[in-house]
Amino acid sequence: MTEISKLKIRMIRFLVLGSLTLIIGGWVLLSGVEKPESRFSSVAGLELGGEFSLIDHNGNAVTDQDFTGRYKLIYFGFTYCPAICPTELQKIATALNAVGMTGANPPITPIFITVDPERDRPDVLKDYVAFFHPGLIGLTGTQDNITKTLRDYKIYAAKVENEESTDYTMDHSSFIYLIAPDETLIALFRTSDPAELITQELKKIAAVL
Repeated sequence: MTEISKLKIRMIRFLVLGSLTLIIGGWVLLSGVEKPESRFSSVAGLELGGEFSLIDHNGNAVTDQDFTGRYKLIYFGFTYCPAICPTELQKIATALNAVGMTGANPPITPIFITVDPERDRPDVLKDYVAFFHPGLIGLTGTQDNITKTLRDYKIYAAKVENEESTDYTMDHSSFIYLIAPDETLIALFRTSDPAELITQELKKIAAVL
């Protein structure tokens, strides 16, 4: 079985799990367990990011300047992630679709930056991001450039070796950043946040675009 075929099988499983997670998460939000407007007061306005030089899923060199002046939804993860990463990317796709941003160049740009450049080559990223949204941009690069980008975005990531095989996984922060065109943080979404909460924030932006 080819690597791409294995990836497709993993993604089918992940998307099913992600759908269940979103249903449960949406129920929690609608039940009024936590008020969403209180979640972002401690992070709004925080400056994140910086200069970077990476490679997109088409193999093209990109820098931070290619995304200057855009609203962005940014998530850091890796394609071999068993459940959390695909679930979070599916939330991003669901929220974008809910506000009518279904095309390949949405006004709010979704970006997936790998924490595992060793395995996440451009060709792997290209097949992976296609499962979620036509506008999702996958970014990889050298280990040094990825490490700098992780530091600038305040993301923790570390390789976790499997003692029983040569395989490994990645332990990493799992946040979705909603970033303004001036690179300040509008909102930070956690794994416990459902897609509906992201949609609420995107609707505010869509109303003024």
